[in-house]
Amino acid sequence: MEGPVSVGQWRQAAPVDLAELFGRHHAELVRLAVLVVGDQPTAEDVVQDVFARLQARSGNPGRPGEELSYIRASVLNRCRSVLRRRAVASRVRVVGAESGAAASAEAEVMLAEDRRQVLAALGRLPARRREVLVLRYWLGLSEAEIAGTLSISQGSVKSAAARGLAALASALGEES
Repeated sequence: MEGPVSVGQWRQAAPVDLAELFGRHHAELVRLAVLVVGDQPTAEDVVQDVFARLQARSGNPGRPGEELSYIRASVLNRCRSVLRRRAVASRVRVVGAESGAAASAEAEVMLAEDRRQVLAALGRLPARRREVLVLRYWLGLSEAEIAGTLSISQGSVKSAAARGLAALASALGEES
């Protein structure tokens, strides 16, 4: 892309087909959300909510050519909101589906022991490290794409990934 895009050029860009983006990237975005929030139904709600909000707005999501990055960042932001709500609910001892206190029996049966251990260890990581690891190793994004999605430097991405991997290895009893 050549030089910065002006607001006028941005608004004049061809409209993005959100339905097409939804169809192509829905599964990937749900997987991202599952790894951050920890359960499939909430992850599906997060992705649906992001696309519904984008559909309700006028204009394209993000800058031309960076729509998917913008949507990923929106999914991560919505996941953070869900996690904040869960934390508040657990502090005031509200028990319900939103608190994530108990997974369904079906979900427990479907998850293998190794996967549960990895997800649990991933869930104990600080949010930034967890997000970097999910974006890097689950979605396969480059350091530059992760930096753009999370609005951090590539050095911060490298540092968070290294520290996150070391913490996971330690939690799982493996050598890093």
